Amino acid sequence: MKKVITIIIAVIILLGAVALGASCYTVDEDEYALVVRFSKVVGVTEDAGLHFKLPFVDTIKTYKKNTQLYDLQPSDVLTSDSKAMSVDSYVLWKISDPLTFYRTLGTTSEACSRLDAATYNALKNIIGTMPQDSIIQLSENAGKNDLNKNVYEQVKELTGSYGIEVTDVQIKRFDLPSENETAVYERMIAEREKIRQTYVAEGQAEAQKIKNDVDREVNIIVSDAEAKAEEIVAEGEKEYMQMLAEAYDTKDKQDFYVFMKSLDALKASLQGENKTVILGSDSELAKILMGVNG
Repeated sequence: MKKVITIIIAVIILLGAVALGASCYTVDEDEYALVVRFSKVVGVTEDAGLHFKLPFVDTIKTYKKNTQLYDLQPSDVLTSDSKAMSVDSYVLWKISDPLTFYRTLGTTSEACSRLDAATYNALKNIIGTMPQDSIIQLSENAGKNDLNKNVYEQVKELTGSYGIEVTDVQIKRFDLPSENETAVYERMIAEREKIRQTYVAEGQAEAQKIKNDVDREVNIIVSDAEAKAEEIVAEGEKEYMQMLAEAYDTKDKQDFYVFMKSLDALKASLQGENKTVILGSDSELAKILMGVNG
């Protein structure tokens, strides 16, 4: 009898220990815990630590609190000019309402599936309004940040009813389909060459305009300088003639001046090997040389 009682007590203790263990659960710092009773959520716990539930009846469903990364597979979208682009992107998201998340999605894999669809739709809608060339030329300071922001806002709006919060959407890279890549690059090179030629032509035209303006200014300066030089020469000759008139103001002085000029002319005519001078009988110089008095 004592053995039976001992066994019964041991069984009771064992069952009590099992029941106690089944009624306890722990929650980590980065977790939400949902208490599910017959497929219905009866409690949501966000506080870390030890908690209690009905043993053998309640089940615990846990979800991560922290931000999660979902890296999408590259997908093809069409631009406004009906050209394909391959887009590689990722989404940062977290569970903001665990009860709504459980009721609408239930699992992280389902959440990623919905994020995939929402992001693809946003990319398709936005990139579908842009030509391929403008997408290829995007940079951080020329529209890429705006494009990421627009995609993020659409994805956030599309997933807001799932109990999740999208914190960021970023496009990692754009790629061209391999069959179109060569043709696109060749077209871009041709367009750049056309732009280069336009710049060269405009530069040459501007250079010619500047040269013409400089040549015109030079001609004006030279003409003004020549006119000024002729004016100075004329003034000098005028002063020279005045000085001659003042120096030779008598008949004797004038005759002497004529005599000196005649000697200069004679000297100039005696250059070279020919030293013969033929003068007329009425030449004043001949008279002087021959000693004939006037």
